[in-house]
Amino acid sequence: MDLVFFKYQGTGNDFVMIDNRDLRIKREDIDLVQFLCDRKFGIGADGLILLQEKEGYDFEMVYFNADGKESTMCGNGGRCITAFAAHLGIIDTQCTFLAIDGPHEARIDKDNRVELKMIDVLEIERGEDYYLLNTGSPHYVIFVEDIDDINVVENGQAIRYSNRFRKEGVNVNFVEVSEKALIIATYERGVEDETLSCGTGVVASAISYAIRHPELKEVAVVTKGGNLSVRLEHSPDGTFSNLWLCGKGTLVFQGKINTAEAGFSV
Repeated sequence: MDLVFFKYQGTGNDFVMIDNRDLRIKREDIDLVQFLCDRKFGIGADGLILLQEKEGYDFEMVYFNADGKESTMCGNGGRCITAFAAHLGIIDTQCTFLAIDGPHEARIDKDNRVELKMIDVLEIERGEDYYLLNTGSPHYVIFVEDIDDINVVENGQAIRYSNRFRKEGVNVNFVEVSEKALIIATYERGVEDETLSCGTGVVASAISYAIRHPELKEVAVVTKGGNLSVRLEHSPDGTFSNLWLCGKGTLVFQGKINTAEAGFSV
């Protein structure tokens, strides 16, 4: 039996989306997730997202990195699953869904622009040349003079596979401050490569910048996959709340894939 899928992207961060309300795909199907995300033998994506029913919520988001392992929160994926839920007719213009880091609110307009509320950030480690914080996923943020001079993969791997982060991993964000926006490049654990955009990384970078500029209420961001914005509230105690990641979630195509030929019975 063919598996129906939908391919979505949010500023170039791409996902295989599956309506899994029948629980056809199990959380332990690591090999299947790897196959579906494979860009040569499967559909190809940075990650796979299952939309499932959850009592008390409009739906549940279950996110896997391309390595097949269930992962922490994905901001761009959260925007895309909101657009997917609207496409399926599950929601209209707003929703509340459950992800691995807890409940999220989201709003979507007729142009598929999604505003996704992220978790509050209460703890931030400030090093001599970095910020370390969790925005649903762990992020290491470094400010650089010229992002074009940075080898994102090489430098990102050096931090991600350092003694401190080797076991659990960390996402690494390189941030250049321009006159109008933050320019961000991200190395993502699980994908183990640079991605065109990372939603939780965008939020982490915006917070790191706002630490230096506490008057800011909104931060414009440019990623290699497109433009996003982050709205935020900076409390006197150094915490951040009312965090909203804003940008489009776009359906690229939909189709069916014969998983049986690849040896999977789903």
